[in-house]
Amino acid sequence: MRIETHKVLPAVLLQDAWRLYSEAFDELRVVAVQRHVMLRQEFDEQMADGRVDKYLVVDPGPDRLAALATITNDLDTMHLISPDYFRHRWPEHYAERRIWYVGFNAIHPDYRGSGIFELIIEAMHKFIAQHPPSVVGLDFCRRNEETYHLPQAIHAVLAQLDAVQSHRADTQAYWCYELPAAS
Repeated sequence: MRIETHKVLPAVLLQDAWRLYSEAFDELRVVAVQRHVMLRQEFDEQMADGRVDKYLVVDPGPDRLAALATITNDLDTMHLISPDYFRHRWPEHYAERRIWYVGFNAIHPDYRGSGIFELIIEAMHKFIAQHPPSVVGLDFCRRNEETYHLPQAIHAVLAQLDAVQSHRADTQAYWCYELPAAS
């Protein structure tokens, strides 16, 4: 597998990247209340935004995109988080741009369990470790936390590379109230 990093995703890769992203997150459209899947326009804008680093994993055999992930230390580029939270919690890190946010880590379903997830985490760690100490944030829907234990999986990979502490920063719950039919 080959890892590439881009500030701006080349236009020639955009359609394949969108297909990978859509297929990787398709199931989240129906299992998570909050919309976790960007619209095509949002995706294209993020791929063109030089403030957001893109990590691509290419399978050299069929020359196929296997994974795509994004990370940034410009928290204003991540529209669903509050930069103010991070500024308040870690003021020095924020001022020095040592807070990073992973927008997504999309692994094509054909490559799940192949070690690509770990490769991306290691590549991001290698880059971020050049700017110590740092904070990295990302979000998970309940299903990815409880069923796939992604926070613990990431912690395990990072713990092999470095001393790391992890904690849940916040939780949001969605409640529905079903009312009976009129009698």
